[in-house]
Amino acid sequence: LFVNDGSTDSTLELLDRIRAKHPDKVSVLSLEQNSGKGEAVRRGLLQAVAAGASVVGFADADFATPDLEIFRLARICRDSGCEVVLGSRVKLLGLDIQRRLARHYTGRVFATFASLVLRLPIYDTQCGAKFFRVTPALRESLSVPFNSRWAFDVELIGRLLTAPEPAVLAGFKEVPLKRWVDVRGSKLSLPAMIKAVLDLFTIHLALKRRRRMIR
Repeated sequence: LFVNDGSTDSTLELLDRIRAKHPDKVSVLSLEQNSGKGEAVRRGLLQAVAAGASVVGFADADFATPDLEIFRLARICRDSGCEVVLGSRVKLLGLDIQRRLARHYTGRVFATFASLVLRLPIYDTQCGAKFFRVTPALRESLSVPFNSRWAFDVELIGRLLTAPEPAVLAGFKEVPLKRWVDVRGSKLSLPAMIKAVLDLFTIHLALKRRRRMIR
């Protein structure tokens, strides 16, 4: 399922050509206006849930996470019984993680703050490859738009942990990717990164209210 986030170039035309070649394997959801990555992901996940999938997930369209790794994460979520499987870009011997130093270090700072907001020791909250078992917690978490365009990953994980029927900590699994390549031409500018950090405070307040409601 490709989600076109209200693009004004030839993206939709390209996606329609791909769908025409593989109508049994490819579908396209085109949003009327550009709403940001978070909303594009949310709408795509909702459509997948409505189609009857038991496991749903998302990955970036630039395939920084290669197709084989996407399939591997999906299989782990399907076969392990985990509720949430998160790809993680950990640079270890034997793994091929190619990431610019500036993006790596800013990502580490962001992930540290995000883990504090979530009260969860996640190493890499922003890796663009995540899979979820379809549960009442996931349905509730996707029911309303995210407040953040770029830190929606953190917001979604927080919602899952504070849903009326919350996902349990034991149901989360972080999987180091075997390969990840930093694709040039990223749309995440410095102002957007700063905004994402500021969004963490808004997410913190929202999760604080949800935790209070649960108590």
